[in-house]
Amino acid sequence: MREKGFSTRAVHGGEEPCPVTGAHAVPLYQTSTFVLGRELPPRYVYTRHGNPTQEVLERKVALLEGGEAALATASGMAAILTSLLALAGRGERVACSAAVYGGTYSLARNLLPRLGMEVMMFDPRRREETEGVLRRGAKVLLLETPTNPTLDLVDLREVCELAKERGAKVIVDNTLMTPYYQRPLELGAEVVVHSATKYLCGHGDALGGVVVGEEGFISEARRVLVLTGGAISPFNAWLILRGIKTLPLRMERHSQNALRVAEFLRSHPRVRRVRYPGLPDHPGHELARRQMSGFGGMVSFELEGGREEVYRMMGGLELVKCAVSLGDVSSLIEHPASMTHRALPEEERERLGIGEGLVRLSVGVEDAEDIIEDLEKALDAV
Repeated sequence: MREKGFSTRAVHGGEEPCPVTGAHAVPLYQTSTFVLGRELPPRYVYTRHGNPTQEVLERKVALLEGGEAALATASGMAAILTSLLALAGRGERVACSAAVYGGTYSLARNLLPRLGMEVMMFDPRRREETEGVLRRGAKVLLLETPTNPTLDLVDLREVCELAKERGAKVIVDNTLMTPYYQRPLELGAEVVVHSATKYLCGHGDALGGVVVGEEGFISEARRVLVLTGGAISPFNAWLILRGIKTLPLRMERHSQNALRVAEFLRSHPRVRRVRYPGLPDHPGHELARRQMSGFGGMVSFELEGGREEVYRMMGGLELVKCAVSLGDVSSLIEHPASMTHRALPEEERERLGIGEGLVRLSVGVEDAEDIIEDLEKALDAV
């Protein structure tokens, strides 16, 4: 039988009518605990261990990513930490891409060493650096592609092949692309994580995360989550489920708008450089075409005047709002050097290309003409 298409799976995947009431929509089981009957062992005991609404979200995301199983968590950071704790422990080595979300960088630099792990930062775009951390005994490689906020591309197939040769596991944060545009498991990764707060939810009203992988790994990750307590609330799981139903529609619009905005920014005299994988002059454009089916809704660009000029520009915006999140139906803009990536040492930011003039723009689903008009007015007034 032909596999159902992505949009069909986004709407129906993992769901079935309520066996008790026949409800078509997924019920919200807003409860912390369950009354225990004669069934032993009971299927549900306590929502930290599992909940019917959470389970539907897990089944749906596993289907979309092409994984055997999934685990819903309270946030994207909880998804990353849970995955790492399920794969590595005291005395073992973890390699983390230096070009990652600022919270992930701080987790790797500051928390994992306190838990007894040895952390090595590396650039997965450079084959020699990937081979180097693997020779030094890295058990787990953690990376993003495209990178946040510079939108550089990592060759997932190459990195995963190198890791398999050494018996290492690869975790890929797929938040920016979502399974609609990129499926790292198909390229050789063992684990995929998401901040479901972003595109999966899509409406900026719920925190959540998801981990996807083989059943055995997810069972271990669930044991870690039960002990650390990072369970998603049933209501947030329900909101994210609702958001996923329109994920393909939203991602298409995000991508269409982002390309138009990137082309506009590239033509504006105040803008020194634009980074968007969908532009033919992006250094990772051909790689993006090979391992992604679309280019997403994130655009980064640089202004000559540094932080002061960025702040003046953002202060002149009306439609586009200054906020640190992304993947919302609304367009959001931020200054990574002083916001999402402020925890990185200045010299590290500069080395990664996160300069004082870099701006990260999460392009929403508004009319592209309105987004461009708002940006144009703000840039012209700088």
